[in-house]
Amino acid sequence: MAATLQKIGKGIAYTGAGILGAVALYLGTSFILSRIPVGTRTPPTEGTIEAYILSNGVHTDIVLPVRTSQIDWSEFIPYTDTPASDTTMRYVGFGWGDKGFYLDTPTWADLKASTAFEAMFWLSSSAMHTTFYHEPSEGPDCVRIYLKPADYARLIEFIKTSFRYDTQGRVQHIAGHSYGRYDAFYEAKRVYNLFYTCNTWANDGLKVANQKAALWTPFDSGIFYQYQ
Repeated sequence: MAATLQKIGKGIAYTGAGILGAVALYLGTSFILSRIPVGTRTPPTEGTIEAYILSNGVHTDIVLPVRTSQIDWSEFIPYTDTPASDTTMRYVGFGWGDKGFYLDTPTWADLKASTAFEAMFWLSSSAMHTTFYHEPSEGPDCVRIYLKPADYARLIEFIKTSFRYDTQGRVQHIAGHSYGRYDAFYEAKRVYNLFYTCNTWANDGLKVANQKAALWTPFDSGIFYQYQ
């Protein structure tokens, strides 16, 4: 009996050590790769588009002007999909993430172990979260960037291809869900996981637009480190 318990104890210890080692490897790799910069920061010049990178402390959004000569986002995601339907808003933020996290976890207090497990291990679907703003304010969690028209065109395509469409080619609004009066959720493509998070998506968007970004990061800190 004692020998059996000893084996069980060793098995638990090895399993625990393996889990801790995997976590340490993940965090260490993400730290190193998030410190390696790619791209450059575009200076403000005539014809560039003003945009923002915005974090809520965990999740990064890319915030763009609602209307430019290249696109009117309000025709793609209508103001009327938000509770306020406020057409005076001049900017719109885009974020991609796990659908369960987005819809079922408005605050960290609402987080369930099952939601986290499904998100981390490719078991859940994804959603786009869009939020309208008058104009973001620069600060520790909000950085202004400038996009050349050609770079903005690539970012537009990146964002559009992240949405999931119905048979008529329209974005699929997830009705009845919002965090406030100015946001809405939509069905999205891809699956959230440990290696492709909401911040990885935003970081990839910056790469597509030839902006300064991390080589790879699952965390918002990896993005904002590049703009310190």
